[in-house]
Amino acid sequence: MLEIKRATEADAQAAFDIRLLAIRSQCIGAYTREQMLLWTRGRAEDGYSVLMDKPFYLGWVNGEPVVTGMLDPDNNEVGALFVLPEFAGRGYGKAMLDHLEAVARERAIEEVVLDATLNAASFYRACGYVGDEQAVYHSPSGLVLACIPMAKRLVAMEAT
Repeated sequence: MLEIKRATEADAQAAFDIRLLAIRSQCIGAYTREQMLLWTRGRAEDGYSVLMDKPFYLGWVNGEPVVTGMLDPDNNEVGALFVLPEFAGRGYGKAMLDHLEAVARERAIEEVVLDATLNAASFYRACGYVGDEQAVYHSPSGLVLACIPMAKRLVAMEAT
């Protein structure tokens, strides 16, 4: 069973490793090998660890971190949704996305946005996100990647 917990600075390397492995296995065909290597270069200490200050979460299965996800409340943006390749297809990415949307609702965010990688756009569409136009994502490290900006209007949960 998946247990989702708020990440700490001590989790930065595990989160970075999940990201690296997910990109290098799941983005094949959507991006070039060179793009994936540039995207995953460096170390957690090179800047990825600062993301742990945001609402950043790790999903754990039997004590092992297997999925990451983040909400950037300043921009109402969902990001850093990555699943370890050997755990892909088991619903952990969807569970993390549902968790991030619940966190957004708790913060009274009515719409969330994201920049979907080309290989993940169909996943997000299946989860209710809208967006078809390809754009260019400029990462903080200077990497330029094709992406699909998407948005989802969140419906407030009814009190029971």
